[in-house]
Amino acid sequence: MDGESLAAAELLEALSRASEILAELRHPFMRSEHFSYFLPSGGARVGTAFILPDGREVRFEVSIAASGEVFHIEGGITAEHETLLELPRRTVKDVHDAVAVLDDYVEEVKAPAGRTLDRLLEEIV
Repeated sequence: MDGESLAAAELLEALSRASEILAELRHPFMRSEHFSYFLPSGGARVGTAFILPDGREVRFEVSIAASGEVFHIEGGITAEHETLLELPRRTVKDVHDAVAVLDDYVEEVKAPAGRTLDRLLEEIV
């Protein structure tokens, strides 16, 4: 395989890993649904959405998109239209750096998941 093919394979592996990690998020009192889709800008978004008892949707997600010769990585947690965690958009040139940022963002989105869902549930009750 040439260098570009190896980079593409590394990126797909990182997206698959991110998707698996976020798909493992669970809460005993909320139903969840994993999602992944392509972005028109040559990227993908993966995550998990939870439905609170009051009907609001809480999303834990990360995305990566290629634009020209750079990659844009984002991540965050939202409850309907309220941003609970917004990681700064990072732009990097190297695919290895992009994968490292994506991996970091997955962990930063995953880490507060339980606390965030518990807090939102307590606000309802």
